[in-house]
Amino acid sequence: MPHYPGDPVPEIKRVQALEEGAEANVTHLSLSAHAGTHVDAPVHFFSGRAGIDELPLDATMGRARVVHVPGEGQVSAEALRAHDPRPGERLLLRTRNSDRRWWELPFQESFAGLTREAADFLAERRVGCVGVDYLSVAGFHEDSPAVHRTLLDAGIWIIEGLYLGEAAPGDYELICLPLRVAGSDGAPARALLRPWTRG
Repeated sequence: MPHYPGDPVPEIKRVQALEEGAEANVTHLSLSAHAGTHVDAPVHFFSGRAGIDELPLDATMGRARVVHVPGEGQVSAEALRAHDPRPGERLLLRTRNSDRRWWELPFQESFAGLTREAADFLAERRVGCVGVDYLSVAGFHEDSPAVHRTLLDAGIWIIEGLYLGEAAPGDYELICLPLRVAGSDGAPARALLRPWTRG
């Protein structure tokens, strides 16, 4: 599992095994709250703000829109403007990151993420949630703390580490629930999309 540089290396270890005479299989997990697919909480960048256990369920569940943001560079405000984000919208950004099975590869510093101007634009539009298809919402060589702070301070919940390679642009039902860890700055999550069928 790739992990953001500086974060702990994820470890998954079977500590009790039926094959070795144990009464049950038991696995020990050791990983950052920001490993794999995960949700960032405001306390990730603001002391005293909401932890992941305070996530409103409707922030990451309900109608969501996948938009394709092509190109080799970072996700710009201009590229997002073309999709006309709406207030409260759950917006999932499919970039070139989803053209490969990135979670099976070493960490790539060249991944596509938001520029600071793009974060400012989404904050101005007051979207409710933004999801990205790599381990950080901000490009590796961007001002990552500023991008995160801009979004989180505007009340935008962040889903990182999505794979959107099989999701065509359009409306879906998003179901994304992070582990409810009290006071945590984030938590791993399982994120699912299914076609939006309601009116």
